[in-house]
Amino acid sequence: MLPSAFKPHQVEKRNLIRLGPKYDGGYIVHKKSLEIITLIITCGLNDDWNFEKEFLKKKPLCKVVAYDHTVNNKFWLSYSLNNFINLLLLKKLKIKKIIDVFKYIDYKLFFSKKNIHIEKKIGKKNNTKEISINKIFKCIKKNEKVILKIDIEGDEYKVLEDVKNVENQLDHLIIEFHHVKKNLSTIEMFVKKNKLLKLIHIHGNNYSPVREGIPDSLEMTFVNKKNYLIKAKKSECEYPLKGIDYPNLKRREDINLNFYAR
Repeated sequence: MLPSAFKPHQVEKRNLIRLGPKYDGGYIVHKKSLEIITLIITCGLNDDWNFEKEFLKKKPLCKVVAYDHTVNNKFWLSYSLNNFINLLLLKKLKIKKIIDVFKYIDYKLFFSKKNIHIEKKIGKKNNTKEISINKIFKCIKKNEKVILKIDIEGDEYKVLEDVKNVENQLDHLIIEFHHVKKNLSTIEMFVKKNKLLKLIHIHGNNYSPVREGIPDSLEMTFVNKKNYLIKAKKSECEYPLKGIDYPNLKRREDINLNFYAR
């Protein structure tokens, strides 16, 4: 079970929409974001920018700046070769495998012109290999309406203070927390102490195990209360939300979340 602080604020279900794949890589945002967001800052890219792609289909004037030091020429050579071999070994053609072979082309097409991928690690330092969230946001215009999306495989705990420092500039924060049981108190304090960013959605990633009723990975969406009508009352919905949430791993049961007061 999760502490009651992890229970999202009450938001009408019709105001929540899913963008990206139906399964892994899809995230929940407030519907109003499609009207106002001008910039998505993505920390952690890997081989999935489907959320960003779908957002831009609905809001073409929005732009994306992604940071991931692991996505480089070596990454694409290995990725493309492995997928090509896997495709040759298949007895039956699978659409996803065909698409994966051409993923690099999709990457080059998406990250061109206004959308940018920067091969830097998100961290505390600022040098040729690493950049801090504080440094990123110093270069962002004050009138930008920003979604900050963070999935950096455990390093998110190193940058939570930086996130608090820039919360005034954020419209949405989408963040995946890893090793949740070990860091439960840290996450709880982050949720409680945020003055502007209010939790509106939570989902357990079923790629990871569940330890004593606590998912090892949690996807959370926050919105800036200055831009949205957020009720103090906590949601009475059951999570996952039917018709919005889906298991990250399709062949495995989704994770039912329960909350307790403390």
